[in-house]
Amino acid sequence: MSYGWRGVVGMVLPTYRPGSLIDIIRMMPEGIGVIPLYVGVRSGTDAEFKEALNIAAERIAQLADLGVDVIIQMGSPPMMLLGYGAETELVNSLAAKVGKPILTSARSQADAARALGIRRLLGVTYFPEEMNRKFARYFEDAGVGVVAMLSYPIPFVDAGKVMPQELDGFMRRAFLEHKGADGLFIMGGGWHPSSIFAPLERDLGLPLVASPTAEMWAILKQLQVRQTIPGFGKLLEGN
Repeated sequence: MSYGWRGVVGMVLPTYRPGSLIDIIRMMPEGIGVIPLYVGVRSGTDAEFKEALNIAAERIAQLADLGVDVIIQMGSPPMMLLGYGAETELVNSLAAKVGKPILTSARSQADAARALGIRRLLGVTYFPEEMNRKFARYFEDAGVGVVAMLSYPIPFVDAGKVMPQELDGFMRRAFLEHKGADGLFIMGGGWHPSSIFAPLERDLGLPLVASPTAEMWAILKQLQVRQTIPGFGKLLEGN
């Protein structure tokens, strides 16, 4: 494919909200092509995320048929709710079936946290506490401790209405209230907080992992594109 001479990425996005795709495209180096397909998550419930795994598998097969070089299943909750070990089994099975490497947002974030040397992270999501406990368990099973996984008070359908500055303030207050973290975590493609990543890292003195930066980092590694991307935090600046 001439428009993706460094590689073409097939993306399976969970919702029709544009935030996560826009962030990824803003970060994408020249020469990498993108083909997005969607699952269509709307309510953000545990049951819907379980069903989303089946739909995502169909989208992965479609992207493989289109000849992409790597496929990434974006949207952390379905895989984190499934569990770290079960995710590994599912991804290995799908990759063998379609003959393409498959990345996930969830695994990318856990791998990125370890690459940044994070041992105990402080996280924020727009999901309820019950789900956050499962997200924390995912990280712990991946070898990354969790000081707290906090819920930003906003309904799932309204996550895109949160201004980056509001999330920034929430994260700073959480940092003051919860001691012992050596890294920060922001989950969710529904909001669009990429403009606050670098300032938060600088001001709080901790590395930050977020859905779009971790996904971009994993894509670059898989395509063997060794290029730093300034402005979005240490992970994409080569640590």
